[in-house]
Amino acid sequence: MPEISPELLSSVIHPRQSDTHKGDYGRVLLIGGSDQYGGAIIMAAEAAINSGSGLVCVATHSINLGALHARLPEAMFIDWRDRNLGAMIGQVDVIVCGPGLGQSDQAIKLLQLLKVNLTGEQTVILDASALDLIAKNKELMPTRSKLIIMTPHQMEWQRLSQLRIPFQTDSANLAALRALVPGSKGVLVLKSNHTKVFDTDGNIYTNPLGNPGMATGGTGDTLAGIIGGFCAQFGGKVNSVLAAVYIHSWAGDLIGQDHYVVRPTQISALLPRLMKKVAEKL
Repeated sequence: MPEISPELLSSVIHPRQSDTHKGDYGRVLLIGGSDQYGGAIIMAAEAAINSGSGLVCVATHSINLGALHARLPEAMFIDWRDRNLGAMIGQVDVIVCGPGLGQSDQAIKLLQLLKVNLTGEQTVILDASALDLIAKNKELMPTRSKLIIMTPHQMEWQRLSQLRIPFQTDSANLAALRALVPGSKGVLVLKSNHTKVFDTDGNIYTNPLGNPGMATGGTGDTLAGIIGGFCAQFGGKVNSVLAAVYIHSWAGDLIGQDHYVVRPTQISALLPRLMKKVAEKL
């Protein structure tokens, strides 16, 4: 089973050309952040911005607007009840859905809205609450997309796949992934102390990095945002996902060298520097 390597990271991240603009680096829409969990979607949005997405918009509960703009003036906002949200879904390159979404009727409506407004040319990242809602109702899975990426931890994957943690073997995980996205291209990022990445072509990769200091709330939301940012600017493909997983843990390991706890916002803050370091080696 191959490990994700620094060489793969270098194959994805490349220097930016002079004659470019923000539209060349992808448009990401993040959907989530209930009145209780606004921090989750803000951390995901911060990761998408710091990992290089050209345009980032956050669809969230209106109560989060002040905090979002105070933390991230670079991000746009749309109220997740706005009637124009469906049209916006069809206009972006990547959708990250789930961080802080919650389990309300409104959360279900948002997943339904996502499913019916996809164009078939987009990448969708499903995280956290979105996965739990789909576990209860598989009809909410947004199958009409170019690439479906799921980022559960092992307990979320147990609920979604019906595989108890001791039985989450590589072969069982691949079979469950294919069953969840029949006829579609899918990637499973199964988070653990050494995260594994599976795709529907049968490939399995192991992330060799990561440390226990990263075991804190928001780390997964940050990973979802990085995956969104990488897929937006480097293309919706497996290598973009692998590079995002690697740089997320690489940043965490660097911070963990002299910090007992690795805060997710510290990971996001380090991303531009690490990406510059990788690009300058080319």
